[in-house]
Amino acid sequence: MRIVGGEARGRLIRIPRGCPIRPTADRVKESLFAILRPLAGCSFLDLFAGSGNVGIEAISRGAASAVFVEQDRRVSAALRANLSALGMEGRAEVLTADARRGIGELQLRQLRFDVLFADPPYEEGLVGECLRWLEGGKLLAVDGIVVLQHSIREPVEGAYRQTSKTLAVTDQRRYGDTMLSFLTR
Repeated sequence: MRIVGGEARGRLIRIPRGCPIRPTADRVKESLFAILRPLAGCSFLDLFAGSGNVGIEAISRGAASAVFVEQDRRVSAALRANLSALGMEGRAEVLTADARRGIGELQLRQLRFDVLFADPPYEEGLVGECLRWLEGGKLLAVDGIVVLQHSIREPVEGAYRQTSKTLAVTDQRRYGDTMLSFLTR
């Protein structure tokens, strides 16, 4: 995998062989960052981070800081090594935890994020779960945005049925079997 834009453009992100990750394709990353407003000074949360591909791209493109939540210890260690190799460790934090526990820990610390990116494993029923964990918007900055990367076979509308929703889908973009859903308060 490579970083496609910003200060670290063209640099590689390495992961150990056999790690259970599904990296975001370059085409999807390019589109995502073209849609998002400029990231200068933003705080970025990468849930289900895997290799950290998207959060590292955000730092490269000007985000002031990023927090990565990844439950696999080997993958988290590789992510830390990549951040160090890229000179980004001072602007990043890696939490080795499942997404639900990571969200809870970040809420306890009262952190707020301008961009909250979540890429749960496809078709495992986690799209709706993830949105329920984020219900109430406690991690989202006032003008923040949630970006959910998911399978087209697991639509947000079907996965997230709740009468007291605080998050609303404002845009969706399809890239093959991948969908990016943008949600705001």
